[in-house]
Amino acid sequence: MTSKAKTPFPTKDDILAYVKDNPGKLSKRDISKAFHIRGDQRIQLKKLLREMTADGLLDKGHKGRIHTGGELPPVCVIEVTGLDKMGDLMARPVNLKEVKTPPPITIFAEDKRGNLAVHDQALVRLSRDKDRKEVAYVARVIRKLERTTSLVMGVFRAEDDNIAHVQPTDKKNRNSYLIAKSDWNGAKDGELVLVDAKISKSSRRHMGPKRAIVKECLGTLDEPKSISLIAIHAHGILTEFSPQALEEAENSIPPTLGDRTDLRDIPLITVDPADARDHDDAIWAEKDTDPKNEGGHHVIIAIADVAHYVTSGSGLEKDARERGNSTYFPDRVVPMLPESLSNGLCSLKEGEDRYCLAVHIWFDKRGKKIRHKYVRGLMRSAAGLSYDEFQSAHDGQVSDRAAPLLDSVIEPLYGAYACLKKGRDYREPLDLVMPERKIELDDKGNVTGIHPRQALEAHKLVEEFMIQANVAAAEELEIKGWPCIYRVHEQPGEEKLNALREFLASLGYSFAKGMVQKPKLFNNILRKVKDSPHSEVVNIIILRTQSQAIYSTDNLGHFGLSLGRYAHFTSPIRRFADLMVHRALIGALKLGKDGLAKQDREKLVETADHISKTERISMIAERESTDRYVAAYMGQHVGEEFDARIAGVSRAGLFVAFEQTGGDGFIPVSSMTGDYFRHDRDLHLLEGEYTGIIYQLGDKVTVRLKEANRMTGGLLCELIDENLLAKSGPKKSRGRKPHRGRGGHKNSKRQKR
Repeated sequence: MTSKAKTPFPTKDDILAYVKDNPGKLSKRDISKAFHIRGDQRIQLKKLLREMTADGLLDKGHKGRIHTGGELPPVCVIEVTGLDKMGDLMARPVNLKEVKTPPPITIFAEDKRGNLAVHDQALVRLSRDKDRKEVAYVARVIRKLERTTSLVMGVFRAEDDNIAHVQPTDKKNRNSYLIAKSDWNGAKDGELVLVDAKISKSSRRHMGPKRAIVKECLGTLDEPKSISLIAIHAHGILTEFSPQALEEAENSIPPTLGDRTDLRDIPLITVDPADARDHDDAIWAEKDTDPKNEGGHHVIIAIADVAHYVTSGSGLEKDARERGNSTYFPDRVVPMLPESLSNGLCSLKEGEDRYCLAVHIWFDKRGKKIRHKYVRGLMRSAAGLSYDEFQSAHDGQVSDRAAPLLDSVIEPLYGAYACLKKGRDYREPLDLVMPERKIELDDKGNVTGIHPRQALEAHKLVEEFMIQANVAAAEELEIKGWPCIYRVHEQPGEEKLNALREFLASLGYSFAKGMVQKPKLFNNILRKVKDSPHSEVVNIIILRTQSQAIYSTDNLGHFGLSLGRYAHFTSPIRRFADLMVHRALIGALKLGKDGLAKQDREKLVETADHISKTERISMIAERESTDRYVAAYMGQHVGEEFDARIAGVSRAGLFVAFEQTGGDGFIPVSSMTGDYFRHDRDLHLLEGEYTGIIYQLGDKVTVRLKEANRMTGGLLCELIDENLLAKSGPKKSRGRKPHRGRGGHKNSKRQKR
């Protein structure tokens, strides 16, 4: 047998034969192993493979996999181009420039993996179509790929009559795009534009900025509407519905009783923010008349029956699923459903008949759920009250609209909540206090003020009713053995818990190790720090310790709410997850023929993953939009000093939250010229190498606003600290001094040691 060391170097024919015998499995490393190539021979092999590729004998496919030239690789990325006469998908290979005229690729209609549509991309496995004489392929989908785009949003800046640049609105994109005069397409200096940065290699410069073409002008950056438009375009949030979905929505028929349960005599009411336009849920309560349940309560939570209008396989469903949820900005809502449904037939408007899926729940005097029952009904809201109006009525300031409902509806609801609160206090969910702020706009969309949102008992009442309805939905589907998209929140990981323990120890608090994790343990810490200077920072750190809540077909429980099972059921107008839970309940309880269809079940895991992603995208877009609105407002106050609190610490500097507006600013460590600061990641602090001055998460500081960039939402600040400024200049000693920044804690980890 010939030894590996004496194996001759392969010829082109040897390599070509080997590649043909091993389709779809080969990389350069595989060929090296097959022919026992080592050392300097690897360079020789690389050169040979390059020659064979140039000669058309070999090609490279997905992830550099090698295949014979003139054929498509066994695994590649394709883009769907349309439908053929049989209803199957047609596709073409992506990024295979060596294939000048790609052969036909078919994805059969029964291949449901990925739920592909025109322009979608997917990773597929190809095989030759033996039913066709010409070269053609059949693709089996491995996985759908996220859509990518070469479009970039930015501000158009004309330098002269021939040359312009576009500065991206995305803080992470540090490119500047060069726009030739012929590619301006009517753009004017200062306008917000979409540019296509996908330019061929031949037209791209080797040095200097990338080139791009203006595709669309979106108005000036000074226009208030531009603020949310930036976030919408940056994150690919869909704003237009398909013609099919719009037609289905417009043709929806107003509700009639039919064989539904008539709930119109029950004075259900909606309680929402004052500016809400879509009303998903209505509530009602009474004392339980059953003598066996003395002190107990009976409540009804009625939810808009969106499943009646958005049926499986419809255009409405396709559009709603792709969005995953509605996205809320200070100046607009990008809805999951067309307005004729979201603000029309699906919205539980006062005095109008509406289809609903309602759950009756009975509680004992301790707030423990005894039983529940679902009905598919027809309801008529007795009133649409705002949270403020609802709370004020209970507090004795009754509006004309609320007066007729005070004794019969409002007070019984608060009575039931007092009962349910006992059950909530017993299970003790995580009780974090995180301040929220409301951005107020005038009629033109300009920011007129930013104020803290007032936390009312009315908010907690409605929240608890919704939680109980969501629990009942998850329980019912488990009892019936039907699949469910759960809302899950896993307990914190051990690494985050260890970091939390170390941080709390630096503040003088202990957090038990080795115990079964329950929200109660975190609440004990929160109670200890409630009236201390550490309250806000401990709330922040405990929040950051928590896992991200997601959607899943596996019941992993909801740690934050201290619940063993939980599903979103109460907001089907704005969340696709709730629509799926509605369909499952309709099917499980035999409440109609529009329950969870076979195709729904087959892709339920994929749906849960998809809507978890769309939810995160919406959250990021909403947060970025809020940052830009705050920056637009704060732009009037550049140069002024503000009280702030350190909300984040990194090697690069300090992130601060303005106490008046809640805006987030950044202080570069390079601007803190009085010392050299070292970063302690575990304790969330910067410590001066020479002065010993410490700035830690949660510390109060005074800052001066230097710049407010409404394009990116960034607020650039400088720290105002006389103790640090006094140390500016040459350093004479490396000795540490136990000094804290203004308003900071004095019991740091290093001092305690």
